[in-house]
Amino acid sequence: MSAATSPTERRVSARIGAISESATLAVDAKAKALKAAGRPVIGFGAGEPDFPTPDYIVEAAAAACHDPKYHRYTPAGGLPELKKAIADKTLRDSGYEVDPSQILVTNGGKQAIYEAFAAILDPGDEVIVPAPYWTTYPESIRLAGGVPVEVVADETTGYRVSVEQLEAARTEKTKVVLFVSPSNPTGSVYTEAETEAIGRWAVEHGLWVLTDEIYEHLVYGDAVSVSLPALLPELRDKCIVVNGVAKTYAMTGWRVGWIVGPKDVIKAATNLQSHATSNVANVSQVAALAAVSGDLDAVAEMRKAFDRRRQTMVRMLSEIDGVICPTPEGAFYAYPSVKGLLGKEIRGKRPQSSVELAELILEEAEVAVVPGEAFGTPGYLRLSYALGDEDLVEGVSRIQKLLAEARD
Repeated sequence: MSAATSPTERRVSARIGAISESATLAVDAKAKALKAAGRPVIGFGAGEPDFPTPDYIVEAAAAACHDPKYHRYTPAGGLPELKKAIADKTLRDSGYEVDPSQILVTNGGKQAIYEAFAAILDPGDEVIVPAPYWTTYPESIRLAGGVPVEVVADETTGYRVSVEQLEAARTEKTKVVLFVSPSNPTGSVYTEAETEAIGRWAVEHGLWVLTDEIYEHLVYGDAVSVSLPALLPELRDKCIVVNGVAKTYAMTGWRVGWIVGPKDVIKAATNLQSHATSNVANVSQVAALAAVSGDLDAVAEMRKAFDRRRQTMVRMLSEIDGVICPTPEGAFYAYPSVKGLLGKEIRGKRPQSSVELAELILEEAEVAVVPGEAFGTPGYLRLSYALGDEDLVEGVSRIQKLLAEARD
């Protein structure tokens, strides 16, 4: 649609029309559609645990369904008892003491991210976004009127950006730096020293930090997830934490996330949510209350399975000529470089991009993966290892067999 199109002729607003479809959800939907059509597709696209939500959480939600007080509107910012429980959980897990008034309960992590950016960005404000990035971050920034500025890291640094890179990207328009550890899509985890250095750089330049801690409990080996505002109290007045129950408690479909931040920002974001959606579904909030109030035994069991699958996937991917697969330290994704395969002939085709390679893998091996273009870094693939062991081995075996045919 040309810029000359008049407002009366434009059917979809330019702001919304510019939004790209979620690549990860699109790949997952295509894989499910092919499976429904009878094809034996194995999907590595979706970022969700394959485990059911723990029984005690489901039972709390079922009980809430029968309680008339949850059949009505509740405060837009969240059930008071849930906000208190999130504050307690934040102190328990992160060592960060906050008041319930610093918390907004949202409809999942995506709404939390958008509302956080919307609350602090004015048109033209720049946000430094380390890449590879999760697909939703730049879209949320643009929707909020901001400008994402990408800083790219690759496999040589474990997909972690340096303070020097961040400083090179900083301008007089920079207002926020995004910090994600553990990372989606790479599984990278910053060390405490690296985390502190980035935090101190942000404090030095008066920048806001939005930190996404959704994968905080999914770390492996010697890796440790460090919460920036707990590590650097001087950052707290300009730090927003996004989190939720989706990954830790296998609750992606329940749609409960939250924002922790300064009271004025939380009040502004709550005002926005009061008009956008009002309160999060009460049954889901009660389920989240049971989750964050309980112990972490369920996530410990999931983490063991993810760790086992992580090692299997990295080993199998690393056996493929032309693939470089760093070992992820957190989350449940591998992010191998496939640059060494681009341009090679595979079953009569020569994929020139990771998009074309992902399409070839789906067509020929019936395996769904997400190309690196979706995460701001062409030449890579993202594979989730949050699926059963047998499917994981079968899926990567199909990829191995297909890519072994690559010829110059």
